[in-house]
Amino acid sequence: MNLLKSLNISLSMAFEKAGYDTQYATAALSNRPDLCEFQCNGAMALAKQAHKAPFVIAEEIVACIDENGPFSKVEAVRPGFINLTLSSRFLAGFLKDMATTEKFGTDLPKKKTVMVDYGGANVAKPLHIGHLRSAVIGEAVKRLLKYLGHETIGDVHLGDWGLQIGLIIEEVKKRMPYLPYFDPSYNGPYPEEAPFTIGELEEIYPAASARAKEDPDFAEAAHLNTVQLQAGYPPYKALWQHIINVSVEDLKKNYDNLDVHFELWKKESDAEPFIPDMIRDMKEKGIAYISEGALVVDITEPGDSRELPPCLIQKSDGASLYATTDLATLIWRMRDYDPDQIIYLADKRQELHYTSFFRVARKAGLVKPETELDFIGFGTMNGKDGKPFKTRAGGVMRLEALIEEINEAVLNKMKERYSEDELDEETVKMVGLSAIKYGDLSNQATKDYNFDIDRFASFEGNTGPYILYTIVRIKSILRKAEETEVPPEKMKALQDSGESIKALMKALATFPEMITGAAEDLAPHRICGYIYQVCDAFNSFYHETQILKEEDAEKREAYLALLTLTRDILTTCIHILGFEAPEKM
Repeated sequence: MNLLKSLNISLSMAFEKAGYDTQYATAALSNRPDLCEFQCNGAMALAKQAHKAPFVIAEEIVACIDENGPFSKVEAVRPGFINLTLSSRFLAGFLKDMATTEKFGTDLPKKKTVMVDYGGANVAKPLHIGHLRSAVIGEAVKRLLKYLGHETIGDVHLGDWGLQIGLIIEEVKKRMPYLPYFDPSYNGPYPEEAPFTIGELEEIYPAASARAKEDPDFAEAAHLNTVQLQAGYPPYKALWQHIINVSVEDLKKNYDNLDVHFELWKKESDAEPFIPDMIRDMKEKGIAYISEGALVVDITEPGDSRELPPCLIQKSDGASLYATTDLATLIWRMRDYDPDQIIYLADKRQELHYTSFFRVARKAGLVKPETELDFIGFGTMNGKDGKPFKTRAGGVMRLEALIEEINEAVLNKMKERYSEDELDEETVKMVGLSAIKYGDLSNQATKDYNFDIDRFASFEGNTGPYILYTIVRIKSILRKAEETEVPPEKMKALQDSGESIKALMKALATFPEMITGAAEDLAPHRICGYIYQVCDAFNSFYHETQILKEEDAEKREAYLALLTLTRDILTTCIHILGFEAPEKM
């Protein structure tokens, strides 16, 4: 069920009756809402082949439009436009059908298995604001595709196999040389308890990184540690496992605070067993060759505007790179899940990496020709001054600190509206999460944006708190009416509605095409734009209408049925975006 499709069916019948090709019978939202709601320009396109003036064609088509169809007003306008205005009667029936149909009448696509790679956090490091966008956008994309019936599998894809592990091992060796991991003569089992806490580990890595920049010998030792680890050296693998264990426990806690969840907690290292055979196969196929001691694959294709650098698969010392583990990860993903589509989220500045990686994957036959590989490259989150978001001390802000800061801002805003006894911690957290997620997701993913805590925490304007406040207001009205589930059939009485009610009805009616369009383009920001439109339309209706005091019982029931549908659609949308609304605020 799709509003534009329904309108096009009515137009097609008129085009056919008038003797014209129905392929031109398409309606679109009017760019002049002061004149009409929808417009059809088919008569303009038909003029040449019909050898008639567009206005004449338009008049003939208008004369054939069914008076009992979806339009209350249809007129031909020079030079040949067909202006269309919907009838409230049609909208009331359309919304009733939406409310009684699965997924509000959305045309569901063919089911696919979709993997979403949207974690990207590194072990031994706390989540910071740089991890926010991949987590928030990835979770919304996964939920959106799941809503439409696809089997979705989110993978955190932890970074655990690079130089940072070698650096940590070398720093731990400097600080605790007595540990058995550094005793070549030690033969017993390694301790089950980690020699460091997550807090200590988070201090160890930056210290090691800083030391490596100043001490070439330390940097070289860390590099050799990495090579030994990747070669399977038991003491370092045991230490590496401790790093994984303490890191994952902390990461799960932080992702839970964002209401972000992964079906798989896989790591770069899980791809390691597949690398030798993959490299051997690439060499045998003749697509990988040695260049300056390293193994590379050419990726430039006919039609490229410039020559792209070869993709580096393996360093001269045999060490793996991001491309190596990403390619090997594809092997187990295809073997274990055979996904139809794999979606990767990362900073848009990594676009070349994903272009290279995708091309090598297809060149090496690691995926089927029909397997979709998509990259969502997101922009930078800056402070409200447009500069990189920092702590007050000038450092990179931890994600948990950002959550605390936004919750504090939300609490202060709520204190302006509510008494102390009306405030509770759980509600503040829900509103805070809406401020963070909606503040991010309302921006097109590829664009940079300014994270303004004061604005995002506001209950006015295009913000998460405003959206939640609107939903809670609807819940409150239905609760006061003691009718929280009004049958959709009651909306029949809306057929003679005023403009504010009709505006809300029109906004709701576009849900099916909005949600499918957002999924096709992997664009959660479209959902944000839609729910803001619905909330604005509802609030206009609310301020202009005596809902509970309406004396006409039939009309009152119709209003409540409309509110029931509005609540259900809005709560569905925010769930897809990754946050929920409280019952009261």
